[in-house]
Amino acid sequence: MVKATTMLAVFGAGSIWITPAVAADPQYVRSIAATCFTCHGTDGRSVGGVPPSLAGQNKDYLLKQLQEFRDGKRPATIMHQHAKGYTDEQLNLIAGYFAAVIPGQAAAAPVVK
Repeated sequence: MVKATTMLAVFGAGSIWITPAVAADPQYVRSIAATCFTCHGTDGRSVGGVPPSLAGQNKDYLLKQLQEFRDGKRPATIMHQHAKGYTDEQLNLIAGYFAAVIPGQAAAAPVVK
């Protein structure tokens, strides 16, 4: 019989090897960044600048802000709740994604008649 601690150690060690492969997958990176699209616009290009656009921002700046939201060091209405769901590695991937997006104007949603 395998002890639970042994299984946990094996699973934990295995996840270290899996993580870089997942991180390198552009679909994975875009999918976790896509959770920001609702408020910050598609690919981080917000309409009207509120909330601020993330596209083209400095990666280190974005990462620091995300970590401060997550850690409760920066006041927020919703960002502190949203950022708490991510690991440091995921926040780094999100910051890198938006830093790589070329900034530009977002198109407003079409008016449905």
